[in-house]
Amino acid sequence: MNKSYLETHPDENGYFGKFGGSFIPPMLERPFADIKNAYEELKNSPAFIEELKYVRKHYQGRPTPISFAKNLTQYCDGAKIYLKREDLNHTGAHKLNHCMAEVILAKYLGKTKVIAETGAGQHGVALATAAAYFGLECEIHMGEVDIVKEHPNVVRMKILGAKVIPATHGLKTLKEAVDSAFESYISQANEAIYCIGSVVGPHPFPMMVRDFQSVIGFESKEQFFEHEINLPDNVVACVGGGSNAMGIFSAFIEDNSVNLYGVEPLGRGEKIGDNAASLTFGTEGVMHGFNSIMLKDENGEPAPVYSIGSGIDYPSVGPEQAYLKEIGRTKIGLCTDEEAVDAFYKLSQLEGIIPALESAHAVAFAMKLAKTLSKDKTILINLSGRGDKDIDFVVDKYPIPNAKF
Repeated sequence: MNKSYLETHPDENGYFGKFGGSFIPPMLERPFADIKNAYEELKNSPAFIEELKYVRKHYQGRPTPISFAKNLTQYCDGAKIYLKREDLNHTGAHKLNHCMAEVILAKYLGKTKVIAETGAGQHGVALATAAAYFGLECEIHMGEVDIVKEHPNVVRMKILGAKVIPATHGLKTLKEAVDSAFESYISQANEAIYCIGSVVGPHPFPMMVRDFQSVIGFESKEQFFEHEINLPDNVVACVGGGSNAMGIFSAFIEDNSVNLYGVEPLGRGEKIGDNAASLTFGTEGVMHGFNSIMLKDENGEPAPVYSIGSGIDYPSVGPEQAYLKEIGRTKIGLCTDEEAVDAFYKLSQLEGIIPALESAHAVAFAMKLAKTLSKDKTILINLSGRGDKDIDFVVDKYPIPNAKF
């Protein structure tokens, strides 16, 4: 019997084609091997599977629904637009899907603490939530710029009992938060586990986070038939590291009739430092322990990046995202800050759903795509998070528009 794509990717060394692998200091080789071995044991354990099912149903509120965006569809006057409502997942984003599982893994390994980075704060909030639920300490590293920008999520993390440590070097955003978290983890590897927040980092994290997030795609595949008699024609998700995108793409990779669109932040434009569109403008390189596509400066080092969405403000991308683009399975779209803010307000005022700025990138691209397609076509957006965290920042920088469209 032929094995599925998910069973054969990555290979045993953590590679998706030439992307992936594990490029880490010798002192971390043993802890990461322990994580890999524990995951291989747990993922086939009936007790682990049942615990995760229980948590997802009775604590997270899964399955999350699919909503038909009737008013947005009418506004675009093209393809029918549907939303996979990860904004209704507990804590307001998709991140809890892997955080609960990672903390179970930490307990299995006998760890007493979890460490992570966060950009928009959603991963930090989710991990702090999971740590509180399972009784572990939690340490979150976050860029100083994002701490100011995403203040509500910082407060939530602290209320949940997490220690929030500012990253004060470089651009003081997501890359620097990862740097800071890795440095802290090296000295605490015996008692802590680093819970990477996306499908990035050394093997096994790109595989492990994808597998935990694949619940989004498999739910969607089943639920979509409640609305339409076919699979969606197009699936759209924003891409920074790529966890929400891999979550929904995973169930459709072998369905060649379904177009998969990863939407990157074009930010202010195409110049280095004005965007975080790694797959569009980047080249192959190693960063944070894995080989993928990354944005580089003139010296070949990670370039400064920018996006209005703090959670997708990263100079590289998950290795599986790079691989799927290279083999032609995914298509890459772009979205500027202005388009994202416009979609933020459109979805809010037309559907009563305030999206995260990261998710608004996917909404903006889907709106453009819908206008090019006939009305019998369908688009499924992974609405990866809600926008509570962004409202103060958005209304301060971009006045609330009149709702007459």
